[in-house]
Amino acid sequence: MCELAGVSRASFYRNWEKREPTAAEMALRDAIQLAATARRYYGYRRITKHIQRQGFVVGAKKVRRLMREDNLLAIRKRKFVVTTESDHTFRIHPNLAQHLELTDINQLWVADITYVRLQEEFVYLAVVLDAYSRRVIGWALGRTLESSLTLDALDKAMTSRQPKPGLVHHSDRGSQYASADYVYRLESRGAVLSMSRPGRPWENGKCESFIKTLKQEELDARPYRSLEELNEHVTEFIEQIYNQVRLHSALAYRSPVEFENQNVRDESAPVWMPATLSFLRHEEIYSDGQAH
Repeated sequence: MCELAGVSRASFYRNWEKREPTAAEMALRDAIQLAATARRYYGYRRITKHIQRQGFVVGAKKVRRLMREDNLLAIRKRKFVVTTESDHTFRIHPNLAQHLELTDINQLWVADITYVRLQEEFVYLAVVLDAYSRRVIGWALGRTLESSLTLDALDKAMTSRQPKPGLVHHSDRGSQYASADYVYRLESRGAVLSMSRPGRPWENGKCESFIKTLKQEELDARPYRSLEELNEHVTEFIEQIYNQVRLHSALAYRSPVEFENQNVRDESAPVWMPATLSFLRHEEIYSDGQAH
């Protein structure tokens, strides 16, 4: 076409970029802007999935280009704050979570604690997630790091889920999770404890990922004056946004509630079973096939 018209390709593309956008292109750009401003820390992949659900036929590369042009690409802040007190005499449990093959809810729960800065004090948040669906099933806010905080979060999870014996509970080695009261509460329900190794926060990566999301998308967005105000906003974020509508790449861009609803067992399926332990075989460790 350029040869027939006697126009260079470079001139054609310059003029093409200057043309007036069509109604469909304007609608797409508007949808991207609305999605990106409402979800400040969504990257272009999640924005793509979000607007595809609205009926737009568009690829991730185009969404990324439009977001870059409109200065809408998410900015990530990378930081890690150590809050674990592992200098205690309680029993330490081995890491079983890394060897589990999850096929259902209530097979593996993960738990962690983080701090939240208010205008005049620091408070602490304990959470419990179902590792299969990434759903937050228990949480508690408090002014101290006493074991009562983690017990409150665990009790909420127990009440809402009613797990059967065989559940694995994974956490770091903090004294709150290794305390006698916490261990007894789990073992009395037939649960098995699992703990990360020292200095390896990635071994509890699903909980760490949720805490990062909570801070980026809710806690860092506004200052909080009181514990009561914080509790109201955290509850709203967890119940109405994170669990219900936030898209997770690990769940094929579905929310935890949507993922659970689409993966629930029917009545003809086998009864609930604990997760299967899967260890590497000799051939998987030593690929040369030789004994070591």
